[in-house]
Amino acid sequence: MDHKGTVTLETERLQLRRFTEEDAESMYRNWASDPEVTKYLTWPPHADVNVTGQLLAGWGRRYEEKAYYNWAIVLKELDEPIGNISVLKLNDRTEAAYVGYCMGRQWWGREIMPEALHRVIAFLFCEVGVNRIAACHDSDNPKSGRVMDKAGMKQEGVLRQEGINSQGICDIVWHGILRREFRTW
Repeated sequence: MDHKGTVTLETERLQLRRFTEEDAESMYRNWASDPEVTKYLTWPPHADVNVTGQLLAGWGRRYEEKAYYNWAIVLKELDEPIGNISVLKLNDRTEAAYVGYCMGRQWWGREIMPEALHRVIAFLFCEVGVNRIAACHDSDNPKSGRVMDKAGMKQEGVLRQEGINSQGICDIVWHGILRREFRTW
């Protein structure tokens, strides 16, 4: 694989870019403080904007790593982050990437996350050289699975009582896509 790091990616409606510490207020307001957004995630809502700022400072220190991929999802018409998409884990030996994402609920149902995920998938396959991309969701959160399906991924299986999130131990549903299956829109 040829790691590139978190480079700016574009779609018609979105810019996927590195977070900056100046994004703390937008991130806190738009999704990090919302218990509905974090309901199926592995972290609780942020108690205040300082928690968000500390997280962003840590992320910022990692951006020089070529194998670190963590994007702010910026809706161009708004010009501020509305969500996050990242590679949670990489396996260089098997050329596999595991992705995760979240977005403010004000923008749910507008096909934004499938657009962002598809762009990240294209980048990882075409520029980094990944062969497999996978993601999972709590079985009680099927809308996240639909995002994966719309981006071209296929459901691969359910691991019973394998995950843990803000709701406790849960069944997780895995979706994946191989480079040879990828189609541009």
